[in-house]
Amino acid sequence: MGERVLIALGGNAMTSPDGSASPEDQRLAVEQAMAHVAALIRAGHEVMLTHGNGPQVGNILLKNQLAAHVVPPVPLDWCVAQTQGTIGTLMMNALERALAPLPAKVAAVVTRTLVDRDDHAFADPVKPIGQYFPEDDARRSEKLGQTWKHFERGWRRVVASPEPIEILDADAAIALMEAGYTVVASGGGGVPVVRTPDGTLDGVEAVIDKDLAAAVLARAVRATSLVIATDVPGAVAGFGTPTARPIGRVGVGELRFLQAAGHFASGSMGPKVEAALRFVGDGGRRAVITSLEHIGAALGETAGATGIIGTILER
Repeated sequence: MGERVLIALGGNAMTSPDGSASPEDQRLAVEQAMAHVAALIRAGHEVMLTHGNGPQVGNILLKNQLAAHVVPPVPLDWCVAQTQGTIGTLMMNALERALAPLPAKVAAVVTRTLVDRDDHAFADPVKPIGQYFPEDDARRSEKLGQTWKHFERGWRRVVASPEPIEILDADAAIALMEAGYTVVASGGGGVPVVRTPDGTLDGVEAVIDKDLAAAVLARAVRATSLVIATDVPGAVAGFGTPTARPIGRVGVGELRFLQAAGHFASGSMGPKVEAALRFVGDGGRRAVITSLEHIGAALGETAGATGIIGTILER
């Protein structure tokens, strides 16, 4: 009997191995990813998909920068919504092809994520987005109200990354799933919105961590497993040291201990580990961090299985 699985794909899973995000590179990468997803669906699992959008939003921001003298730049929440539509369409088309000749019902939902307007992240934007630029370009952009920071490779825009509170359109995604659709939702962590004093919603200049939003979405849609697909086999304790070791099946207590000891970098594996811990801590059955090609094996692994095929956290 299959289970309800939420799969979170990294934005880099939609680009070529060298990081190129040309339309053709993105299409080919999504085709490869959806072949693995199709195998899970054929095995009887009920699947929902979410995805990152870092390279894609970076491309839109570059277009903003280069064409600012011709057309007004679009705000960051618009950028997220645009990538949800583009990547969602690519994923729907690719999944339909991967499931053929079986009939496929696939839908993408433009999804908003509620954040707190008083979240401390807005006072201290630290999330880098987009490409590196010379200082002159950064200074000109600062005059438009943006925040920029100098890194080793140059200047880069930084924005707020507030905590996801609620996936506002989760009910629509659930309705589609219950009607037999494989649903793509909450791409890029969701379009960030805040509640105004009159109760309506406004978009904000922020990006939401895709993995943390995936944990919120997974609980909202009552998924039994959260799978965070990345480009490595799983989390590693002591990464970059002589004592490095892959983390296979693990409990909440041990993973929290390793997290507190600083084994997971904030800009890479850290959010994935935190998302896994939150999902299982909130009642989820299992969270998996693994590469795309190991998803099926990780979900089917038994207690007696040998070999590391991902980080598998169970309650």
